[in-house]
Amino acid sequence: MADVIFSPRAYCKIILHAAKYPHCAINGLLLARLKSKNDGKSSELRIEDAIPLFHICLHVSPMAEIALTLVDQLAMSKGLILAGYYLANENINDLSTDRPAHRIADKIAENCSGAVLVVVDNKEMTLNMTSSPLRISQYADGKWKLKDKANIFYEGGVAPTDALYSLLEREQYRNLVDFDNHLDNITLDWQNHKLNKVIDETVEEHE
Repeated sequence: MADVIFSPRAYCKIILHAAKYPHCAINGLLLARLKSKNDGKSSELRIEDAIPLFHICLHVSPMAEIALTLVDQLAMSKGLILAGYYLANENINDLSTDRPAHRIADKIAENCSGAVLVVVDNKEMTLNMTSSPLRISQYADGKWKLKDKANIFYEGGVAPTDALYSLLEREQYRNLVDFDNHLDNITLDWQNHKLNKVIDETVEEHE
């Protein structure tokens, strides 16, 4: 299986999306670069960005199809690939993935070798997180396989912890826009340009 590396931006946006709607199930898509390693046998999947989708009706087909199309176009325009799906369940103890989630993830895996399926462990979501609450499965040999946490890499350390703490403390999750927000008010930017800048600057400050 490909090594998986999360950029600080992608990691922080997944956590901020879950933090904004702690009472709801949420989902989103992951954009990445896939490159072969020097040995020619293995590859590396670098998750560059997370695109928040929904927090109300996660699997309404027409809206999901529109979102997938728009995000796929965004990925191509940036030289990235649609490489994963993330979710957090409504129940704090629920780490399951339902059939609609697998349907979307399987569709992504058809076009991306080593695609990932990410579940947020709500029990580990705290202001002072010192380890990642993400449970990550990767598609290989026709099935989703849970990856050992030791084989998931985070640029800038786990999180990076200090930058994420700062973002949560300043309640930057309130500025995150998902597709549900955008559909309610189309002037809201589902690509989150402003929040991306805030995250990048916060990470730089804590390097």
